[in-house]
Amino acid sequence: MMKKLTLLIITVLSFSLGCDDGYIDDISAVDPGADKSAPGVTINYPNEGTAIKVYDEVTSINIKFEVTDDIEIKTIKLALNGTELTTYSEFKDFRKVIDEYQYENLTNGNHTLTVTATDIEGKSTSKSVNFSKEPPYVAKYDGEIFYMPFDGENVELVSVTFPTVVGTPGFADEGKMGGDAYAGAVNSYLTFPMEGLTGTEFSAVFWMKVNSAPDRAGILVAGPEDEANPTAQNDRTAGFRFFRENAAGAQRFKLNVGTGDSDSWFDGGSAADVDPDTDEWVHFAFTISGGHSAVYINGEVVSQGSFPGVDWSGVDVLSIMSGAPHFTEWGHLSDESYLDELRLFNKELSQTEIQNIIADEGGSVGGGPEFGEIFYMPFDGNYTESVSGTSATEVGTPGFAGESLRGSNAYAGATDSYLTFPSGGLENSEFSASFWYKLNNDPNRAGILVIGPPDPDNPDAQNVRTSGFRFFREDAGGDQRFKLNVGTGAGDAWFDGGDAADLDPAVATDWVHMAFTISGTEAVIYINGEIVSQGTFDGVDWTDCDILSIGSGAPRFTGWDHRSDLSYIDELRIFDKVLTQAEVQDIIDAK
Repeated sequence: MMKKLTLLIITVLSFSLGCDDGYIDDISAVDPGADKSAPGVTINYPNEGTAIKVYDEVTSINIKFEVTDDIEIKTIKLALNGTELTTYSEFKDFRKVIDEYQYENLTNGNHTLTVTATDIEGKSTSKSVNFSKEPPYVAKYDGEIFYMPFDGENVELVSVTFPTVVGTPGFADEGKMGGDAYAGAVNSYLTFPMEGLTGTEFSAVFWMKVNSAPDRAGILVAGPEDEANPTAQNDRTAGFRFFRENAAGAQRFKLNVGTGDSDSWFDGGSAADVDPDTDEWVHFAFTISGGHSAVYINGEVVSQGSFPGVDWSGVDVLSIMSGAPHFTEWGHLSDESYLDELRLFNKELSQTEIQNIIADEGGSVGGGPEFGEIFYMPFDGNYTESVSGTSATEVGTPGFAGESLRGSNAYAGATDSYLTFPSGGLENSEFSASFWYKLNNDPNRAGILVIGPPDPDNPDAQNVRTSGFRFFREDAGGDQRFKLNVGTGAGDAWFDGGDAADLDPAVATDWVHMAFTISGTEAVIYINGEIVSQGTFDGVDWTDCDILSIGSGAPRFTGWDHRSDLSYIDELRIFDKVLTQAEVQDIIDAK
């Protein structure tokens, strides 16, 4: 024990002498250098343009951010829409902070998140991102009781109900609308309770991209359980079965409806055939009433007839993309096609209503180009164009109205704000535009829709009018007058209806329908379906045009100060044909 104690004393003395002799340096301060840079700020979530889709009016959001500084961070402040959420002033690492903040009260609408960092010498950096929380889905059409958009998840939005998933169905990574769709798989499908979906009238509409393998399949089936044949069920006395099967290489679509005592067939023969090799989205619909049923493909009737009416006895489940479990005897099992935009209704849809839904969703009646709609922007909480699936570019801070003529929202203009969209696919020898408009006459002149060429000689007051068009408004003795200017190549043509094209801001406080058409020889302006200006000209020229501006004359039509419009716009549609007055009025009637 004494030897160990002596050794310890010697070790301690040696260490002390070593320090005095310079073997270990004294700890000394290091000059960190000059504070040269302001802090760096990165917002990791939400990102610019993030659209938060949840099914509650108020939700939480986990804000993620990163701040760095060359010397020392003093404070970090988070603000939402200009209101401070929190301030950080104590950090484990004074040069790099990676953190998160949970905000619990995010409401519907557009939001701006700002992160501001200040260093110890007072230099400051702010970064902002714009994002949105979309409102819960509101039924878009009369009688709509069920809607599944299949945008990356299987959820029914009217009731906010998740179906039962059987097997491993997937998603297509493409869609008719919204960017995604249901993708069928072997032995896979969805089921949904039929409670609340049955009635004397019933309709279904949806899009399919048909895969002919397997060569027969169930698509939508709501039938009773066949207890006598559990492995080959086929009780057709109630409910319905919509399915497909091979017909000499084509796929034929059929509907069977149970009437209680028996069943009725709606088989259109070759009229109900679809070529599965076209790789195109096809619209399907069927309707059931108390005495009539019909099947539609691309808005055209392919089968119809009278029958006693549907019976729903024992029907408790809807199968989506398979005949299983209640319609399997004839091999109509899982469909490996793509399915999108499935809607159910508690009414018998008319053919016009079906065709309007097709138009809303960027389709063509009859499957051909004659319907002519090439652009549709409903402004239901986003700026996505539905035909192409492309989002417009936001300039400034345009917003949403919190109301709409149709759907769940509308565009709301803001100062120095508008949308742009590539115009290449819109530039045709015939052109029509249709939209709903709620006037705000402050400012007292504004651009509304403009496709024009750049004016490099006057970048701050552009006004080359030899190509494209300019649809705008301006003060006329206290009223707002709506005018169209169209470039012809050599010059431009004016369509000014005078006081016939005026709206009194004190009276026109509700939604007003606007439309204009351009052909090779004539242009026409309509307000609420009535002609307010028309005339002949030499046809439109599109030289150097590349963007459509929505809600402003900027950037291509600012020489006369027709800038941002603070009005509301809804249901913007563009066509590659000249709409007739009757077609304009049909659009109005379909509101």
